[in-house]
Amino acid sequence: MVHSKHFVLLACAMAMLPSLAHAADTASGTLLGTDGAAHGSVQVTDAPKGVILRVEAKGLTPGWHGMHFHDKGTCEAPKFTSAGPHVHAVTPVVHGLLNANANDAGDLPNVFVGADGTATVELFSPLVALKASKDKPALLDADGSSLVIHAHPDDYQSQPIGGAGDRVACAVIK
Repeated sequence: MVHSKHFVLLACAMAMLPSLAHAADTASGTLLGTDGAAHGSVQVTDAPKGVILRVEAKGLTPGWHGMHFHDKGTCEAPKFTSAGPHVHAVTPVVHGLLNANANDAGDLPNVFVGADGTATVELFSPLVALKASKDKPALLDADGSSLVIHAHPDDYQSQPIGGAGDRVACAVIK
């Protein structure tokens, strides 16, 4: 009887090993609106060649909105300028997913907010890493980073932020 208990415990532990070995590092944050209240959440998962970003937002204006990783891990409402510029590794920073000379690692696709003010999106960014990387800026570096949602869509070309306008929501990534 004692041996069978140990066997069951050993079997359970071994069954968990593959999932633990493949568990990805994640970071998350609460999406704050300009009113300082919670308007959703973000989760960033480390991937072999970038990160997977999941955003669940509510209480935003319907329509398309620009979304970027910003350089500082702080979100002081109502303007969120404390989040700094976009995450980048090279200066001068050239913005735009449709710009052949772009080097702005904070660039992300736009997010669509429905008529009810909510948005749910999951996307992949090959431009950043969650932790230290030799070829990509790290979101979890010494001063952290944040995800910012802007008032207007990003046109993916205009400098410095694609015409995305004011910052309307922000989440510190930790």
